[in-house]
Amino acid sequence: MITMDDIVREGHPSLREKADEVPVPPSDEDKQLLNDMLTFLKNSQDETIARDYDLRPGVGLAAPQLAVNKRMVAIHFEDSKGKLYSYGLINPKIISHSVEEAYLSSGEGCLSVDRNVEGYVPRYARITVKATGLDGTELKLRLRDYAAIVFQHEIDHLNGVMFYDHINKDNPFTVTDNAKAIE
Repeated sequence: MITMDDIVREGHPSLREKADEVPVPPSDEDKQLLNDMLTFLKNSQDETIARDYDLRPGVGLAAPQLAVNKRMVAIHFEDSKGKLYSYGLINPKIISHSVEEAYLSSGEGCLSVDRNVEGYVPRYARITVKATGLDGTELKLRLRDYAAIVFQHEIDHLNGVMFYDHINKDNPFTVTDNAKAIE
C-alpha cells in the first residue's frame, strides 16, 4: 500500500525530470503500480483510512512523485456535479486546449509540497487528452474547468514542472484577461 512515506517531496530530482514513455501494452508491473496509485487516492479521500495511515487527501498522483520515471498518472475525484473521474493513464498527452484560461480561486496544492504556496496557477480552461487506459485501450478525454486543471497538474509532473512554476513571481495573484476563477 502506498503511503505518504512513498511520495517524494520538493527538491527530489525525480520531480524535475522529464519522465519516459511507457511501452504499450503496459506490463503487469506498470498496471500494478497504476492500480496502487489509484488505491492511494481512494484511501486518501476516505476519512477513516486517511486518519489511520496519516494520508493527505489527493485527487491526482504522478509516477515521478513516487520516484518512478514513467509517464503514468492516476486521477480520482468527483466534480461538483457528481461526475466521477477515476483513471489510471499511461502516456497522457494534451492534444488540444482552449485559449481561455482558468485557475482555482483557492490556489493549488500538491502531495509533494508540504507548504502552502500562495498565488493563482493559470491553466487552460478546456483540454483534450489522449492516453492509454489501464486496460490498454486508447482514451480521448474532453475536460473542462476543475477536471482540466487536475489533469494539467498531473501531466506537468511528467514533464518536470511543478504547479508553482506557473505562478507570476512578481504578483502571485495576477489574473489574465481571458481567465476565469474555478471555485
